[in-house]
Amino acid sequence: MEKINTGKVRVRIAPSPTGYVHVGNLRTILYNYLFAKRHDGQFIIRVEDTDQNRIVPGAVEDLLEVLQWAGIEGDEGPRLTKDRKIKQTGEFGPYYQSKRLDIYQDYIQQLLDKNKAYPCFCTKERLDKLREKQRQEKKPPKYDGFCRNLSKKEAQAMMDSGAPYVIRFKMPENKNIVFEDLIRGKIVVNTKDMDDFVLIKSDGYPTYHFANIIDDHLMKISHVMRGDEWIASTPKHIMLYEAFDWQPPIFAHLPTLLNKQKKKLSKRDGGASVRDFIDQGYLSQAFINFIALLGWNAGTEQEIYTLGELEKQFSLDNIHTSGAVFDLDKLNWINGIYIRKMTEEEFFKATMPFLAKAGLAKEKDSQVKIIKTGEVVKPSYIKKILGLEQTRIKRLEEISEATEYFFMDKLEYEPKKLIWKKSDQKTTIDCLNKMIRFLDNMSEQEFNLKKLKIAVFDFIEKNSWDNGTALWPMRYALSGRDRSPDPFELADALGKEKTLNRLKTALKKLQ
Repeated sequence: MEKINTGKVRVRIAPSPTGYVHVGNLRTILYNYLFAKRHDGQFIIRVEDTDQNRIVPGAVEDLLEVLQWAGIEGDEGPRLTKDRKIKQTGEFGPYYQSKRLDIYQDYIQQLLDKNKAYPCFCTKERLDKLREKQRQEKKPPKYDGFCRNLSKKEAQAMMDSGAPYVIRFKMPENKNIVFEDLIRGKIVVNTKDMDDFVLIKSDGYPTYHFANIIDDHLMKISHVMRGDEWIASTPKHIMLYEAFDWQPPIFAHLPTLLNKQKKKLSKRDGGASVRDFIDQGYLSQAFINFIALLGWNAGTEQEIYTLGELEKQFSLDNIHTSGAVFDLDKLNWINGIYIRKMTEEEFFKATMPFLAKAGLAKEKDSQVKIIKTGEVVKPSYIKKILGLEQTRIKRLEEISEATEYFFMDKLEYEPKKLIWKKSDQKTTIDCLNKMIRFLDNMSEQEFNLKKLKIAVFDFIEKNSWDNGTALWPMRYALSGRDRSPDPFELADALGKEKTLNRLKTALKKLQ
């Protein structure tokens, strides 16, 4: 059963700004957010920037922008203002670990005073040799406690000499650590398999293991939800809570994301940054819907959820213990559903940046400029073109390739491709000639999808043509492609003048 401690639910995400937000990060963020919303709790954002050498400029901004895109808002921590600046809100700040060093120094001193931690002066060379020896002896890598029993006088003398040092936790020997994981159940680990891990690095910055539990305690975090790669570290955190006589939070470790081969997800098979998915034209609602299902379901057949529905239905009771497969085909399917739900105006606004990026068309003063021809048209003309592909594409990025031929002055194709497989050149020329004259006699008012279809089929019947003989060259002349919408849709979208121009060009190519 989903366990809630007495008091308010407070969860946190604690990303390290050493890279951009990846799919696994966003799923962990989403589950924390949904859990908080479900229990009327608070969702905190905290930046764990203690590894100063690996910080990527702009990583925090990328995180906050992705959260805005996803519709996820923090209750405390850094957030982006309207002018794209970072502002911290909340009573438990600062929410950057690099700004909390004085706090960590106070607590590390407590552990030193209690003889729960000690300074270690072992050099990198010594530690490397130790690990190599352990590797050769096929022993697990583990610090051997060389500095563990230095007297205070010896340790102080080393410090006074200027020798660099770290501070290690004094792990109790042969002690069973027991904790309950909301997803995995009861977990037992003995300390004989654990070493005296580092709490404070030689540069004075805390390690994740130390800063994390200090911050979680001070920020009153009730539940810690994170990837299952952190299960091995949880006993260390439990021992630190015990050393301070603090109540640990409730832990829940989420299943690993896997590729279709059931191996850990990598960049090659979809584990790229969320920004890459945004750039490919995945809608935020669809993406959130998809990653919510990577390790969770409500026990029903439902697969399409709004964020509001997820907030109401999410429960840790329905989290799987086995790895979740990242299925790109399913993401595309879900994204296609959301694309088809968009209004004409929403689809127009969402796809125009992709047309502009591809050098096809761009908005200009409430009009649209077709870049290759210089022509300026009304948005309604572009919307009709886009509408032909709204039910077909799975990603917004696909709209450029799908509609490119509408924005070209001349189409390049081999003339013989205009000939239907059951026809010949002479018949095709005759069809095009007669079709051009027929369409030219139609009025602008008649030149719409419904009336075109009725009129053209009637014209085909009167000429005793089969549909392929007449319609294939018409469609190919209008699109220059083997696959495209039907010729009536194409003609309706292009309009009478452009339709006739393309048919006449095709006739010249064939003659």
